[in-house]
Amino acid sequence: MGTKPPSDQNDPVRFDDILARLRALVERLESGNLALEDGLRYFEEGMELCRQGATVLDKAEKRVEILLSAAGGEARTEPLDGEEDQGESK
Repeated sequence: MGTKPPSDQNDPVRFDDILARLRALVERLESGNLALEDGLRYFEEGMELCRQGATVLDKAEKRVEILLSAAGGEARTEPLDGEEDQGESK
């Protein structure tokens, strides 16, 4: 039997690297000096990077919830902007 692959083998790219690449793509797209085909290719790459980044964030959130529950805390999520859902309809 071989060695066990790392649990994050599907995410070899770090979130910071994804953000850096996205920033570079945005700068190129905003420059306006691109051929249409290049612009579309950069846009497609940016959309894929967004999906990858969202996946990395989702996994990180789940890990934090697991760590909190293992530490005896109640695993829950809350909006970062301070909005609270208290079950009120309006």
